Amino acid sequence: MTRIVHRAMMKSASMRRLAISTVAIATALGWAAPGFAQSSAAVTQEDLAAMRAQMEAMARRITSLESQLAAAKAAAPATQVATTRPAPAPAQAGAAAPTVAVAQAPAASAPDKSLPAQVAKAASGIKIRGYTQLRFNEIISGDKDAPSGRSRLRSVHDGSIGPDSNFFIRRLRLVFQGELGHGVSFYLQPDFAAAVNNQSSGERRDNYVQLRDAYVDVALDKAHRLKLRAGQQKVPFGWENLQSSSNRIPLDRSDAMNSAVPSERDLGLTAYYTPAHVEEIWDELENEGQKLFGNYGAFGVGVYNGQGINRPERNESVMSVAMATWPFRLDGIGLDGQVLELGGAVMHNKVRPEVRAGGVTEENFEEHRVGLHAVLYPRPFGIQAEWNFGKTPEFDTASQSIELKKASGGYVMAMYRIPHVGEGALIPYARWERYKGGWKAAVNSPRLDTNDIELGVEWTPFKPIELTLAYARMKRREADERRTGQAKGDVLRAQIQWNY
Repeated sequence: MTRIVHRAMMKSASMRRLAISTVAIATALGWAAPGFAQSSAAVTQEDLAAMRAQMEAMARRITSLESQLAAAKAAAPATQVATTRPAPAPAQAGAAAPTVAVAQAPAASAPDKSLPAQVAKAASGIKIRGYTQLRFNEIISGDKDAPSGRSRLRSVHDGSIGPDSNFFIRRLRLVFQGELGHGVSFYLQPDFAAAVNNQSSGERRDNYVQLRDAYVDVALDKAHRLKLRAGQQKVPFGWENLQSSSNRIPLDRSDAMNSAVPSERDLGLTAYYTPAHVEEIWDELENEGQKLFGNYGAFGVGVYNGQGINRPERNESVMSVAMATWPFRLDGIGLDGQVLELGGAVMHNKVRPEVRAGGVTEENFEEHRVGLHAVLYPRPFGIQAEWNFGKTPEFDTASQSIELKKASGGYVMAMYRIPHVGEGALIPYARWERYKGGWKAAVNSPRLDTNDIELGVEWTPFKPIELTLAYARMKRREADERRTGQAKGDVLRAQIQWNY
């Protein structure tokens, strides 16, 4: 705007110089014309002196006007429009006082409302991020393989634990998220490292694209503390289940907590509420670099299909879940700086597990779960523990059928956070997990019997890279109802994760 005013003023000044110079020349010629007309009269010294005085007076007027224009340009604001200022007193008595007009600043151009412009504006608000995990497992001793009918050392969370595995892409995910206006936002996450079974050769195929999250959030209040989430999303049962695998310290989730909602997700609706006090504590922990479970809300209530991620609904019933979690500062009891978070969740569901003959069971199995969690954030020492119990579908070897049976288990993990080792932190940890119960995500809902101890360390040498090394002493039953017993073994594990 300032440049436009400046150009207008300069143009006005040039035009006025031209006009004034023309007047001066015309005046001089008008003064001299009678003398030229009188060819018989001689020009005297007095005539030349008078002409010189007249020209000098006009030059002084031009200089004065130029000073007036410079002062007006310096004093005029960018948004000033069509004002006039009186000129200083002219050098010659009786001359009219000129006025100087400051050019009006042009109005701002109207916003472009064309479709390409609107699309470009919407795209500029979309954030894209992601991460990839490259993993390596090696069974150094134990039941790599076993005779028919006996369990082999396998994990429902990591398909690369086996006799012939080397490198394995555990995760390759992209996240697209953005604000749509009016308190509405969206979240979309595909995974490019999913596995597909039942191929024509009987082998698994890796690195397919699978939908993980696809939901929209609608704020129900001005502060955005109460929101409604609709779509495929994480189910709020279990603190570790809600925690992203990119932000978790151990390599895998525990069998016990994940058995309630395998793959952590389902299709449905959830209402979340987060008080200001809770959000303040979580923001402080996040800024410090602590590994949170994600701000899903201090309170959550939802309904879902209940059949599992990316599976069609098989009955008219819904899975209902309610969760509550609350962080407490422990300064008042002498533990300055420590934060303890306590909470729990309940779940009720009717599910139809898949059967080996094809399809799902003809009857619904009522599933009830109660889960509890406690997290003492590592500042620098921390403890994280969860436990759940209830009833879930499980294959009974005696009757050779699926029945509703008791399930229970959880984990306890101790950790120590050493900040500023490189650009991130060094976190050694030790975890024990235990679970006895059905695994409804597998065909015929086989029974798991897990009793693992894992020692490891996570290190962030610089922000885009996270390295995890672990040793696991595993005792577990394979997720196959045709195999019995408990396999045992020692496994060395390593993972590199890069964030983008």
